[in-house]
Amino acid sequence: MDIQDERTRLLDADGSEESDVRSEQDIYLDKVWNGKLYLAAFVSVLGPLSFGFVLGYSSPAIPDLMASPDPRLRLDPNQASWFGSIVTIGAAVGGLLGGWLVERIGRKLTLMFCSLPFVFGFAVIASAQNLWMLYAGRALTGLASGVTSLVVPVYISEMAHQRVRGTVGSCVQLMVVTGICGAYVFGVFLPWRWLAVCGSLPPTLLVVGMCFMPETPRYLLSRGRRREAEEALRFLRGPEAPVQWECARIEEACDQQGAGFRVSDLREAGVYKPLAIGVLLMFFQQATGINAIMFYAENIFEDAHFDNRALGTVIVGLTQVFFTGIAAVIMDRAGRKVLLCISGVAMAISAAVFGVFFHLTEGGHSGVESKVEGSLGVEPQVDLAWLALASMGVFIAGFALGWGPIPWLVMSEIFPSRVRGFASAVCVLTNWGNAFLITKFFQNLLDLLTKAGTFWLFASMCAINVVFTVVFVPETKGKTLEQIQDKFRGTRAL
Repeated sequence: MDIQDERTRLLDADGSEESDVRSEQDIYLDKVWNGKLYLAAFVSVLGPLSFGFVLGYSSPAIPDLMASPDPRLRLDPNQASWFGSIVTIGAAVGGLLGGWLVERIGRKLTLMFCSLPFVFGFAVIASAQNLWMLYAGRALTGLASGVTSLVVPVYISEMAHQRVRGTVGSCVQLMVVTGICGAYVFGVFLPWRWLAVCGSLPPTLLVVGMCFMPETPRYLLSRGRRREAEEALRFLRGPEAPVQWECARIEEACDQQGAGFRVSDLREAGVYKPLAIGVLLMFFQQATGINAIMFYAENIFEDAHFDNRALGTVIVGLTQVFFTGIAAVIMDRAGRKVLLCISGVAMAISAAVFGVFFHLTEGGHSGVESKVEGSLGVEPQVDLAWLALASMGVFIAGFALGWGPIPWLVMSEIFPSRVRGFASAVCVLTNWGNAFLITKFFQNLLDLLTKAGTFWLFASMCAINVVFTVVFVPETKGKTLEQIQDKFRGTRAL
């Protein structure tokens, strides 16, 4: 019995057209084999793995460079700050470039293209003879990171079906934190030049692997290439799935949406509503203060009497990997909104505790042996440092569970095909622009608001995140991309 025969039988049993549509999807998905889909996802997330390695690289490399015997490469604190933050500038530019490329040359070729500045950037760093070569290498890897952070979520969301889209989409952030952790671990054993050489390996494998992977069916159909789209779906869904059925549904949605982005499209509810949600998700992700927490992590380890701060950063990285992995496993069961709310509450509480910690310990006390006097009596500061260490663990775990992976996942799900490149570029630019501002001017914020005030501000933003999630963020679990977009246009209930 083919899918049309089963459709007739189900319609006779239940006259509801909506029930019939859901049943057709289930019938179709029961015939799908996910092996090659997972393979394509694995190859594509080598990009986020490289991106994470770029982010983590500065942590072990900066101490080596600040102590370099070569005066041409020795960094002072201001230069080290630029070495770390220039990546975010390159990534912001890369987000804009990626938004243009995904519409002009496609998702697959854009993903292959972004591997080149990864490799060249790490090669420049590994062979650096002066400060400007270090900056150029970091800017190139940042450019590649920006393109990657846009194209990989789009590529995965457009090739995955609704039963597994949350899980494979969450693998983007999982591989980012795996790359960060990998940089921490290898940085314990390797000098900065050889660490850069290691960073060039994943993007090299990505270029080779993507040669054997398909373009996304939605992009092909948006360009009128139906035969290639059916071949891509047959590769991704397996030989038993009647891919013509899915192809027809995607093609119908592409015909309704039209081809190409126009500025006038911003007046449509199906465009400006998801764009506003996507931009605010990216803004709030950085407003949680995750970069500030990571920035202050080494100081907390020092105050807590961790003799090996490098080991402490590895523990932080492993915590991120573990909880992001949990998020990936449960994403398609728990749903996006539930995890975002749990994540926001956990971060709000831990950031508030951070503020209390700094309120009690700042004010002229600098050594770990100083005393904290007040209504709590006289307590050694080291005890409070362990409280801060626990709060940091809760914050990082909470972020990894929700606000780390989900904004990128939702960004890849909510935009119509014709504006996906433009809208994703705006979201990526928002994210990386805010990341640069927070990374570069975090110290100024501390001077203005004090440490306690700064972390209480972050706690407030986390609380606002929860309200924003409950009121505005749609639940996309178990929905096709077309159903999600219909919700914003007001043509069908989500």
